[in-house]
Amino acid sequence: MADNNEAQASNGNGAQPTLNVLAQYVKDLSFESPGAPNSLRGRDKAPGIAISVNVNANPLSDEQFDVNLTLNAKASFDKEVLFNVELVYGGVFNIAGFPQEHMLPLLFIECPRLLFPFARQIISDATRNGGFPPLMLDPIDFAQMFQQKLAEDQAASKVMVS
Repeated sequence: MADNNEAQASNGNGAQPTLNVLAQYVKDLSFESPGAPNSLRGRDKAPGIAISVNVNANPLSDEQFDVNLTLNAKASFDKEVLFNVELVYGGVFNIAGFPQEHMLPLLFIECPRLLFPFARQIISDATRNGGFPPLMLDPIDFAQMFQQKLAEDQAASKVMVS
């Protein structure tokens, strides 16, 4: 029976692919409630909430990457802004042993998926601490976001070529 090291070595370079979170941090956090305390009063219907999400990744070295998850949530009622919260939550990841074609999906799907629960909690705490019910963001399909971004980039490149 072959031991595990022999099986790994037969897969290629002998290194087991790894993805490690080296650090997580709040890069930017902003909470505004421009109409407080009037914006804190009860209402007969729920406010409209607009949420935007963005992911950026930058190499720090050959195997280390800084991934930033940006979340914006703006609640408004009629034309009045109740609150506006923005969070840029980052993580430093060590990614080694993966084929090059897997790097973009790892950086733009897997890394933000690992960061999201922590960012979600920060947004929830910020809105609660601002006097509002905690904003509990729904899970985000980062794979769909990535596919949509690839499709947009392909469409843009076709327009530039023609």
